[in-house]
Amino acid sequence: MLERINAVLIKEFKQIFRDPRMKTIIFISPLIQVMIFGYAATTDINYVPTAIYDLDNTKESRGLTRDFTYSGYFVPKYYITSDQQQRELIDQGRVNMVLRFNRGFAEDLNSGKAGKVQLILDGTDSNTASVILSYSSVILNRYSAAKLGERYGLADARSAIPQVDLRERAWFNENLVSRNFYLPGVIAMIVTIMSLLLSSMAIVREKEIGTMEQLSVSPIRPIELILGKLAPFGVIALAQVVLITALGVFWFNVPIRGNLLLLFFSTLVYLLTTLGIGLFISTLCSTQQEAMMSVFLFYLPALLLSGFAFPIANMPKIIQFITVFNPLRYFLVILRSIFLKGIGIGILWHQLLPLLVMGGVVITLSSLRFRKRLV
Repeated sequence: MLERINAVLIKEFKQIFRDPRMKTIIFISPLIQVMIFGYAATTDINYVPTAIYDLDNTKESRGLTRDFTYSGYFVPKYYITSDQQQRELIDQGRVNMVLRFNRGFAEDLNSGKAGKVQLILDGTDSNTASVILSYSSVILNRYSAAKLGERYGLADARSAIPQVDLRERAWFNENLVSRNFYLPGVIAMIVTIMSLLLSSMAIVREKEIGTMEQLSVSPIRPIELILGKLAPFGVIALAQVVLITALGVFWFNVPIRGNLLLLFFSTLVYLLTTLGIGLFISTLCSTQQEAMMSVFLFYLPALLLSGFAFPIANMPKIIQFITVFNPLRYFLVILRSIFLKGIGIGILWHQLLPLLVMGGVVITLSSLRFRKRLV
């Protein structure tokens, strides 16, 4: 039995690496994707293109503008003088915010009234707009406290006003770097798409080149053929995990606080589901083009419902129930927990158990269908 499995395994490895372009797709493409996602997949906002519309033009308005500029988040790209310019910059997406001072800002402020400042935001991206508003609120509160202190001769007006002393402490991702949250998810994305594509097209390729009939009449049993076909893709997926993890840790400084053996074991458990789904797709399709389209038909909804970009808790109840049957959901939790939290199997077994069950069911059903087609 082992000899026959080994023969199929060797044949599959030779088939995969015979084409130099396949080596690039398997090993270079994931690294390129990690580099792109590592720099692009971030919700940290450190650069806000801003337009300054100062109709008051006083030292008070210039002082508040200076506070925005020196905060390190707002970059004044334009100094405008008309409502038409304001509309054009927002409509064209050249700025995310317009800081507007109407006439009388300094006069109201010096007479004890509330100085009015208008923030005009591009609300197309609601998350970005919310973050910009929170940054602006902090700057405006500090400016108001400073002006209040000047009026009443206090070094710090906030010390004279009863308030709650809030001291924040973030666990696991202390600096709240969104890249540390997203890069482990990139590992799951790449492992999923590569294992699905390779496993789904491997069987279909045999059908296209006409060797499936030879396999069906050979002494090899269906289970041996399945193991020989799928094992190489599992090895390739583990190699990709090693490459991507090394790049994330040493290039992007993503912390990995958990056990690497648990990471590889969890990946193997997860591969039961993706390789099983790929095998099932291969029994339904007759061409590699059909297999590729079927893979993306499964992959895109699985990614959207995994919690990679959108929190599952914010989804409607019926959608949350559907995500229970999404293996990528559990694998993402495992990866982020191992990387950022450093927790062990004593806690993660709640995520591993559904993967084991789903993997066992999918592999069994896919193998039965494949055996039926083979016979």
